[in-house]
Amino acid sequence: MQKTREKLTVPVILRKFRTLVRILLSSAYRLVDFFRAMPRRGRKARMIIQREGWRGLWYFVEERFGLSERELYELWQRRHRLTARDRERIRKEIEALPRRPLISILLPVYNTDEVWLKKCLDSVLGQLYPHWELCIADDASSMPHIRPLLKEYQARDGRIKVFFRERNGHIPAASNSALALATGEYVALLDHDDELAPDALYEIVSLLRRKPDTDMVYTDEDKIDTQGRRHSPFFKPDWSPDTFLSLMYTCHLGVYRTALVRRIGGFREGFEGSQDYDLVLRLTEHTENIQHIPRILYHWRSIPESSAARFQTKDYAQDAGLRAIQEALERRGEAALVEPVPGLSGRYLVRYRLPDRPLVSIIIPTRDLSEMLEICLKSIFEKTTYDHFEVIVVDNDSREQMTRDLLHRWREREPDRIHVAPLPIPFNFPALINEGVRHAKGELILLLNNDIEVVSEGWLEEMAGQAMRPRVGAVGAKLLYPDNTVQHAGIVLGVGGIAGHSHKYFPDDRPGYFDRLRITANCAAVTAACLMVKKTTFQKVGGFDEALPVAFNDVDFGIKLLKAGYYNLCLSHLTLYHHESRTRGPEDTVEKQIRFRGEIDWMEARWGDILKNDPFYSPHLTLEREDCSISVVSYRRREGK
Repeated sequence: MQKTREKLTVPVILRKFRTLVRILLSSAYRLVDFFRAMPRRGRKARMIIQREGWRGLWYFVEERFGLSERELYELWQRRHRLTARDRERIRKEIEALPRRPLISILLPVYNTDEVWLKKCLDSVLGQLYPHWELCIADDASSMPHIRPLLKEYQARDGRIKVFFRERNGHIPAASNSALALATGEYVALLDHDDELAPDALYEIVSLLRRKPDTDMVYTDEDKIDTQGRRHSPFFKPDWSPDTFLSLMYTCHLGVYRTALVRRIGGFREGFEGSQDYDLVLRLTEHTENIQHIPRILYHWRSIPESSAARFQTKDYAQDAGLRAIQEALERRGEAALVEPVPGLSGRYLVRYRLPDRPLVSIIIPTRDLSEMLEICLKSIFEKTTYDHFEVIVVDNDSREQMTRDLLHRWREREPDRIHVAPLPIPFNFPALINEGVRHAKGELILLLNNDIEVVSEGWLEEMAGQAMRPRVGAVGAKLLYPDNTVQHAGIVLGVGGIAGHSHKYFPDDRPGYFDRLRITANCAAVTAACLMVKKTTFQKVGGFDEALPVAFNDVDFGIKLLKAGYYNLCLSHLTLYHHESRTRGPEDTVEKQIRFRGEIDWMEARWGDILKNDPFYSPHLTLEREDCSISVVSYRRREGK
């Protein structure tokens, strides 16, 4: 849709003046940070002005300095509001569609307050795409207004079908009754007190026209309160199967091919509260034609009576989710157990058991800094419960006698598990890694920096259990600075230009964006500071590229794995300490900065557009910072295009 422009009314001028004052009163370090980055920000500003004019540049300034999270989302809504021009364009596009599939909206109803039920029904009647049917199943409601209200709407519009159940059977049974009424090619799921955006079905059909083989579509969503105020947006990733095993993130708006839903048996009773989670787990075992529309097309009602506001108390939904995931793992032949994430309702942790005892080759490149290497090796051997591993130290021309003594001492202490591979070359991290892999005997390769300190005892077997799965590429863990702030929880493409670390500098006691710092989640890449991969997979994609001696080689490796059809993931419940870049030091010399610029150019030339279109990171989240905050300006891909 086109971005709307605000009229310069007195309230708008006052708001902008307050924002300007806020910027001028910002603390000195933020202003210093801003002006130090002026060359890069100048390029960004020119790009924004070219795309969106000077108003767009003001939005960028507001986003960077002026607004709270709530205000930022309000600004985002103003920027993405449907205009009269949008509506006219959509109507013309619908008239020109060569095929107009019927969408059956399934709506189970039970004792809904009249005001919210009306708003729900009206949101369907207000759809710009007219080729729908609303299949309502009332689950034996006891409130007297339900039956006459549904009959009134049924009489008002012939596209509305209503079935009144004689006995209450809960959501799965009612949903199946609604499904029995459906004649459309696709079914869409709607809760009885929620609302659809006016262009929701249009956007679905527009995607189906471009990708007719699609079996499942999901969209972004937010919450809406009793005053109609929208809040808490959920900007989702593209299909992420491991993230989905951690939480039911696709949820609203979900649209599914009707024939496939019926083939798998519809909704299963006994999974109340997680019936749609169970449905999607079973459905995605039969198709990979899954698409995501990165637009907020569904508004989830947040009121005391709504599940959106009181899921925390619904233990039965949590238990149903656990059973749905466990049964899915068993159907798929996965040797794994699922458990709840402590303190987080609706979040799950899947632990994969190793089918045998694969040897893990831990490859540690090093050059001197014996104190750090000692901490690293000691933590590995003292805290690792999985003992079938070898350590290959790739010695990049260490000069200090203390380092030589340390390596000699460890080889005497662990003669069968410590090996040293000398490689006296100018520093080239990929070359050191590739040399270590050539010496590795293990089925699994673990790349580990010499400034890593192991914390979680079960880290190695958990990473190995994930890495042994057929579709998994690189496996990483959450890395913390010594002050217990996050250094790495997965790599995001495009942040800062090429890539950045998700949630960098977040305190470890914070859960992160939709609990990403507590769950297993797919990501574009993981840092080579702690990265596990099957040796055969490493070799299949050509290992690490030695054309990137220092920066972005792990990002390049992750993208190669994605292109080869693998999923990378970060296990954020596993924690290690990382004393980052102690070996190399800061990038503060002219020589290093020239090299860094060359590596940026190399990555942009090789990977191009994917660097601005990370499939596991929403285009509505910022590329300016690593905090997953909302982006208002459009300096990335157009949503859903």
